[in-house]
Amino acid sequence: MSKFADLGLRDAILRAVEEGGYTEMTPIQRRAIPHVLEGKDLIAIAQTGTGKTAAFSLPIIQMLLKGEGRRNPKVARSLILAPTRELAVQIAENIRAYTKYLHLRIALVYGGASSKPQIKSMLAGVDILIATPGRLLDLTNQRHIDLSQVEFLVLDEADRMLDMGFIRDIKKIIAYLPKKRQTVMFSATMSKTVEKLANSILCNPVRVEVNPEATTAEKVEQHVLMVPKSRKRDLLVHMLKDASIKRVLIFTRTKHGANRVALHLEKRGISSGAIHGNKSQNTRQKALNAFRSGQIRALVATDVAARGIDVDGVTHVINFDLPNEPESYVHRIGRTARAGATGISLSFCDHEERDYLRDIEKIIRQKVPLMLEHPFHFEGIGMAAGDDDDTRINPRRAAPNRRNNAGKHKANRRIKQPKSASAKSGGGNAGRNQRKGRPADRSR
Repeated sequence: MSKFADLGLRDAILRAVEEGGYTEMTPIQRRAIPHVLEGKDLIAIAQTGTGKTAAFSLPIIQMLLKGEGRRNPKVARSLILAPTRELAVQIAENIRAYTKYLHLRIALVYGGASSKPQIKSMLAGVDILIATPGRLLDLTNQRHIDLSQVEFLVLDEADRMLDMGFIRDIKKIIAYLPKKRQTVMFSATMSKTVEKLANSILCNPVRVEVNPEATTAEKVEQHVLMVPKSRKRDLLVHMLKDASIKRVLIFTRTKHGANRVALHLEKRGISSGAIHGNKSQNTRQKALNAFRSGQIRALVATDVAARGIDVDGVTHVINFDLPNEPESYVHRIGRTARAGATGISLSFCDHEERDYLRDIEKIIRQKVPLMLEHPFHFEGIGMAAGDDDDTRINPRRAAPNRRNNAGKHKANRRIKQPKSASAKSGGGNAGRNQRKGRPADRSR
């Protein structure tokens, strides 16, 4: 099966999918959807931008139609959990597009916004509930949401959700769910510890893996630029002079860092915005919409806030700060080269981040090529070239070690020599004029 029409989906679903411009399934969709339609629990691993949302939502929509109209007050028939507000909003937008010719009720629940409209949306019950763990748990504890009749559970970006500290919340949410349900997990990466936890939540899951775990998108051209920390903002402005960088996503490690970078770009005449956890949902959505529409050229984001960014035409991803978790690098650069397009990632690395670079290269199983053509390269490699064993940064490390004085005469040493006869007798100046360490000239 390669086309959505081969899956036996309802005509109304196929019509909506085709209007979205999709007829051929992606590899993850081909491998995952049949298992979900068969009612099996599933762990699916695929790179971002490969169509994971359709892979879990289309079969669930199809199965929900069997009980269409069977809703009870405050009850959710299916639950989709996402780690961030942006990702939850993105999933909801996609599902609403797939169900526009159907009569399924959809609700969206997330933090950082008023809970009143969210509570109101649940009063009559819903077929599909998309939520972030924290707000969902709050409203469930307050009995505004009833999870006792959930038939389908989806954990999207499961690794990130668990790594972000939602493990306890997820376990509490699982306790509200019926034991008889179908559960699927979708993610770009899956660590061994997360997989162990997943196996405790799922029942005899099928594992689907399109690409080797933690490999980066093949169509992303990757580069690392050595630069002192104090010159990163100058390097960023220099790189953005390139007109080919039309739509760029810039990642920082901290919220304050994102604000500082965005402000610096604005002062240099580069249109930009910032999204992170301290921004209100309306502010974040406004910046994301401006980025999507092309009103701003650069969007500065933290890892958490960027999980829901699904924007076509991102030409470049710049890692202003390297992530301290190597898996995040995979998610970051996956924001470009989406839907078959190509993209470029540029990673700024100072001396203190070189251990992060090694961890990233270990998990992606390749060396990131070093870009030399920028004005701060020699400052960057000069910071610690003497104690860095990476031959790209310190080429001298590539040469074999040599012994001191190899190929040279040994230094003269003062050794005890037997005294000449004249020296023994103490006569004349022979002994006095003799060079130390050498026997007297016996020809005299």
